[in-house]
Amino acid sequence: MVGSRRSRGFRAERDLVTKLWARGFAVMRAPASGSKVKRAAYPDVVAIRKGHVAVFEVKSRSKEENIYIEKEQVDKLVEFATRASGKAYIAVKVAGSDWVFIPVELLEPTASGYKVSREILARGLNIEQLEVDLGIRETLDKYIKPQHSQA
Repeated sequence: MVGSRRSRGFRAERDLVTKLWARGFAVMRAPASGSKVKRAAYPDVVAIRKGHVAVFEVKSRSKEENIYIEKEQVDKLVEFATRASGKAYIAVKVAGSDWVFIPVELLEPTASGYKVSREILARGLNIEQLEVDLGIRETLDKYIKPQHSQA
């Protein structure tokens, strides 16, 4: 069971790398991803585009369910993102669905770490919204002038 979960995780990481590369990111899967490296804070995937850095902890599930993440894992992800002047996300791939990106600020704290609930998953970003969040892509609302109320 653990072996199949691990290989599913590797497949998900490779799929994310391929998707981000196709969208113009310089991207790589961290070589120490999944290992027990203690001294360094390695994310699963690092992506850079136009000077904008995103770091990802990748989670793959066969069905939509709560995802629990150890505090140390999130802390290391945030530390790496901070050192790289980037943003940290949990990238979630549920079988049969598109990727969803959860900014770490949205994670729910638990006694031993954090949780991605179904509600948070529903509020996650798709890949285009991720690009907006990183500042790579602009939205049209930037061109809308605020309307002044007439009293």
